[in-house]
Amino acid sequence: MRIHRMHLGISNCYLLMGERIVMVDAGAPGRAEDFVRGIADVPIQPDEIELVVISHGHTGHIGTAQSIKRITNAQIAIHETEREWLESGRPPLPPGVTAWGRIIFAAAKLIGVPRWYVPPTTADISLGDEGMSLQAYGVPGKIIHTPGHSAGSVSVLLDSGKVFVGDMAMSAKWLRSTPGLPIFAENMEQVRDSWTRLLQAGARTVFPAHGEPFPAAVIRQALEEV
Repeated sequence: MRIHRMHLGISNCYLLMGERIVMVDAGAPGRAEDFVRGIADVPIQPDEIELVVISHGHTGHIGTAQSIKRITNAQIAIHETEREWLESGRPPLPPGVTAWGRIIFAAAKLIGVPRWYVPPTTADISLGDEGMSLQAYGVPGKIIHTPGHSAGSVSVLLDSGKVFVGDMAMSAKWLRSTPGLPIFAENMEQVRDSWTRLLQAGARTVFPAHGEPFPAAVIRQALEEV
């Protein structure tokens, strides 16, 4: 099983290449050319991507979904509570839960991020709280509902222990000095509960949407320090 990371704006997007190919997240708006170059680097053909799993419905994760769907004809899966954000192109901003997170939130509102245009597109699969197996898509893993950063956040946990968490964790230096829990969240208690479930389910290596992969033991320690 191969994993290929693409940078679509400020967000990491991942190709999970098993018997078939699943993509995690759709990046920031206006990154269709980056996407085309990214899959050419692998190389794969666009129609080899059969499913795009949206970790959550914020701008940096749905921004190029419309173009990716048009280019690949892939299905788009998003949690049912955030489907409207994808289909309206009007996602909210996530609130800050640390001092730095609150500063970034205030700055984003000031420069008008909530008014940035996100091309809307239709979801093909509305995910429920029960999640979904990816075996039918040739990927040994499953989608798990992990609310906290947002109510509809989901993570993709592979049988290997690699977990793709969107913004349920962060390691980019402009967000956190060290890898750890998110600096933006709707409900930090839910973040901690969701992480407890992921760790119990076998999460070993964290692949965030912002920053480099890191050991899940970092999150385990952060939970123990609360």
